[in-house]
Amino acid sequence: MALAVTNSNISPRKLRDDLYFYSYQQDSNIPLVISVLASLIERNLARNQRIAKNCTWALSKNIRTRVFDCHETPDMTIQSYLERIFRYTRAGPSVYVVAYVYIDRFCQLYPEFRINPRNVHRLLITTIMVASKYVEDMNYRNSYFARVGGLTTNEMNKLEMEFLFMMGFKFHVNVSVFESYCCHLEREVSIGGGYEIERTLRCAEEIKSKQREERRCSQITRVLL
Repeated sequence: MALAVTNSNISPRKLRDDLYFYSYQQDSNIPLVISVLASLIERNLARNQRIAKNCTWALSKNIRTRVFDCHETPDMTIQSYLERIFRYTRAGPSVYVVAYVYIDRFCQLYPEFRINPRNVHRLLITTIMVASKYVEDMNYRNSYFARVGGLTTNEMNKLEMEFLFMMGFKFHVNVSVFESYCCHLEREVSIGGGYEIERTLRCAEEIKSKQREERRCSQITRVLL
């Protein structure tokens, strides 16, 4: 069942603040984009489960995509899993948007692949880790992402390597693509609410530039003090 995105926890100003001026302080709240992404993934998961129940051919025959399958289904909702990743990595909202882009590209490249309870968690931690490396200047090691995602370091390394080659190392996300996916997230929360996400969203390069500038200013301040 898809998670509900209600009017009580979303406002146009909050959405814009999350995407534009998100604070990386330790006391920052969970970005709203996580709830929206969780809702999309949960709905896709439910749809695929209905299809698989009625069509045996819906199961993936591609051995390569089975790399994301786990032996036991994790007892954690998508929302809780994404919140866990956020709490321990502090990846900003743009990382989750880019991860969403990667998931969509992957599904387009491998149309026989279906997100299901056995592969969704590994797919999420892998795409978020790769997106974090693309968007952020500073990142945790693969071993740290592995612990956050409930995997071994070897499993995390294998998933990343397989994903990179399966995607053909095509991970660039330009401004227009980033904006279009944000608009899709906008439509996800606009049903009955009419909320908007700012149109001129920053791309990954701009985010990196701002982070570098903030660090330079911080270094200069420490020197002056």
